[in-house]
Amino acid sequence: MAENFLVPVINKLFDLLTEEVKLSKRVLKQVKSLQKELEFIQPLLKHAEAKLENGETRDVMQVWLKQVREEANRIEEIIAEYLYFVEAKQNHLESGCSSCFSKVCGFVKDLKQRHDIALKIRDVKDSLREIKDRGQGYGLRPLEQGSSSTTANAEAPVDPRLGSLFIDKDELVGIERESEEIIRKLVEGSPTRLVISLVGQGGIGKTTLAKKVYDDDLVKGHFELYAWITVSQSYSLKKLLMNMKKQICTSERGMEGIDNEAEQIQDLRNILEAKRYLVVFDDVWKQEFWGVIKSALPNNNKGSRILITTRNVVVANSSPCDLVQLQTWCPSLAWELFCKKAFQSEFQGRCPQDLEHLSREIVNKCQGLPLAIATVAGLLSTKEKVELEWRRLLDDLASESEMNSQLNSILQILSLSYYDLPSPLKSCFLYFGIFPEDYSISDERLYRLWIAEGFIKARREMTLEEVAEAYLNELIQRNLVTSSQSLSFGEGKFYGVHDLMHDVILSRSNEVCFSQTFDGNESRFRGAGRRLRMSGSIDNVLKIVGDSTIRSVFFSNIDDQLTKSFFVTLFKKFKFLEVMDFERVPLNTLPKEVGNLFQLKYLSLRYTKVKILPKSIRNLHKLQSLDIRETLIREIPVEINELRNLRHLLAYTLNESSFDYLDGVKMHEGLEILEELQTLTLLEAHHGRVGLVKELEKLRKLRWLEVSKLTSETWRGVCASIQNMDHLQRLGLFANDENEVLDLQYISSPPRFLQDLILIGQLQNLPDTISKFRNLRGLYLSFSWLIDDPCKWLKQLSSLEILKLVRGAFVGEELHFEKGGFEKLKDLRLGELDGLKHIEIDEGALPALEILLLKKCPLMKEAPSVKHLRMLKHFEIDERRIWN
Repeated sequence: MAENFLVPVINKLFDLLTEEVKLSKRVLKQVKSLQKELEFIQPLLKHAEAKLENGETRDVMQVWLKQVREEANRIEEIIAEYLYFVEAKQNHLESGCSSCFSKVCGFVKDLKQRHDIALKIRDVKDSLREIKDRGQGYGLRPLEQGSSSTTANAEAPVDPRLGSLFIDKDELVGIERESEEIIRKLVEGSPTRLVISLVGQGGIGKTTLAKKVYDDDLVKGHFELYAWITVSQSYSLKKLLMNMKKQICTSERGMEGIDNEAEQIQDLRNILEAKRYLVVFDDVWKQEFWGVIKSALPNNNKGSRILITTRNVVVANSSPCDLVQLQTWCPSLAWELFCKKAFQSEFQGRCPQDLEHLSREIVNKCQGLPLAIATVAGLLSTKEKVELEWRRLLDDLASESEMNSQLNSILQILSLSYYDLPSPLKSCFLYFGIFPEDYSISDERLYRLWIAEGFIKARREMTLEEVAEAYLNELIQRNLVTSSQSLSFGEGKFYGVHDLMHDVILSRSNEVCFSQTFDGNESRFRGAGRRLRMSGSIDNVLKIVGDSTIRSVFFSNIDDQLTKSFFVTLFKKFKFLEVMDFERVPLNTLPKEVGNLFQLKYLSLRYTKVKILPKSIRNLHKLQSLDIRETLIREIPVEINELRNLRHLLAYTLNESSFDYLDGVKMHEGLEILEELQTLTLLEAHHGRVGLVKELEKLRKLRWLEVSKLTSETWRGVCASIQNMDHLQRLGLFANDENEVLDLQYISSPPRFLQDLILIGQLQNLPDTISKFRNLRGLYLSFSWLIDDPCKWLKQLSSLEILKLVRGAFVGEELHFEKGGFEKLKDLRLGELDGLKHIEIDEGALPALEILLLKKCPLMKEAPSVKHLRMLKHFEIDERRIWN
């Protein structure tokens, strides 16, 4: 993370250089020189972070990093102030109210501004040069790519995972089934060499499970040679090979005289070739590790086995392997382990009744993570068994983790995953700390925020959103982020982090001044960070937070009714804001002063009571995302059409009295100029001329489009437009009322990447056209008034994962799911189908179905037979849950 805070600064300098027409020669020279100085310092920051990670000269490194960070913040301030001045001047000129005298004054002011920026940059550059020299005096040097983060003469830090290798048998709880299964894989099966990978987040028990298996008598008796190798993040291949040789070699001959790694590998192959061997590689981090080490492990057809533990799915899949994904423990196992550890010498290992409620809260805090449960319980075993001690640990578990050496080991182990992240991903990961504990955020919202923050840089033939998705997927594969909700329409998936990982994030965020939280308690406010989340009572926050460096503002669980003057002051105090998230804030009016936030890229008013967008929004030329869902805004001012950088416009409100349950927004003609737009939902079509709908064909980058209030005339216009949208992935088309007909023959060539389709209204020609939508992942039909069983045609959609037929989508009596169709369907929801009497599911049909929901089908007298649905996890009828 250390070097990462310089990346956006360097990028902003680069952006400034690309617009060098705005800069004088003097300023241009200073900016170029400053950029070079920062690029020279950047590799020193990597070495400084490596020293921090290994505990070397920690206090000195923290001070040095703080100095660099302060100068980086100064640079951002200078750039922001200058760009703000340029934007304000441009808006003033565009207003057409400049007299000759004011133009002369503006010219003089412009010269002074350029002179000032040159002086400020030179001053920062001199400070950076001193800081750089100081860092080199501390021994900082650019690290070679792939070199060890530990300095040559430094003592290697103690591995906090060491305790996992030496756990008493009576402390092993809850891993019997997994260990038996892995032992079976080791001693049975094909004689071909087999790789087994144990994958899971830090603290899940991978090393403990592997060591239990490795030490098992059956395993020891089955293999002729065996070795346990701890790899970790930084390793020497030569030392690793020597360690293997020492463990497996029965003779005295070692590798001390062999310097060539190729000779070491050949020597190991010669030894292993004729033996049945087992090698465990514990704690593997690098994807390329297997590509090297496999050469030393011959496939000798003697039943040899390799066992790997890793936190990263990608690392596990770097070798053809049998992958075992370890999950967090269920509540009953978590409770058993807690009691066994916390009351190991008292109460026969059982929790006394007066402590049970608090104990269960503590166990819930650990969220099924064995390391956390065992460590917390071990700490409590040394405490007096009274409510006061239990309550003290529960109330302040996060701060206790920092103060207590036992609990600190948890954070150390979990932090290893953070330190292993590439720099761009560290900022993305720390972003989860802005939101409260146990908070889930949609992937789409994350992408928009990361892009607005400047974390995401374009790659060839990929949009910023696609790069952001790749970043999130890597965090998931590294078991740092987990999905908290199933597939859905419109919002994508929701994601969060483990509570203890949230503590790690907050700790790292404080170290690097990433974000800060104000909850109404002035004494707890540290006042450092570029991002500010406000919660609770915040009427005095603007007096306390006197920092103009704030770039992002979030609100959550606000107690006060905020006034217009509060926001006017906020906009004036934090005039360089780039992200402003007002979701669920008690806000009735958006002041026109929002138009002075010239750097703003992200604005969310979701779940507020705002009715009107001010015309001053035209000044937000850098705005990328505007979210006004679930507000009272029904019409967007024509000024929105001036925002050429707008990528996402989200605007709809649930309305149960409406035909389609949704209210969209009216827009004015001229939206064709918004060529960067990727999201447009929900546009009302009926009020305007057909020309508005035809303008959609100019928006070739759209990926998510929803249009409501469609008539037969506007329907044909929309169908013609969407056939030109090569990138469209999500489409919603809603008729004006239940009598309007949506004739699918007008969509003669659907967008080839279309994945989700929502159709609300009477459908014509469904059987003849549905096969053209062959890539659909999700389909939602409502008020379709289909008489014939649609399963006969829908089963042609071989990629379909979600199917929702609701509110008059089907008016027949029987739905028949035949064998051979819907092979990938995971989620089936049927509701308000007044004529439906029977659902027939053939044996072998719906082989992947996980969720089946039936709601308000009054003529159905009996539930469908689901005995053949082996993957079914959730079965519900009229909100009565039935488990398979």
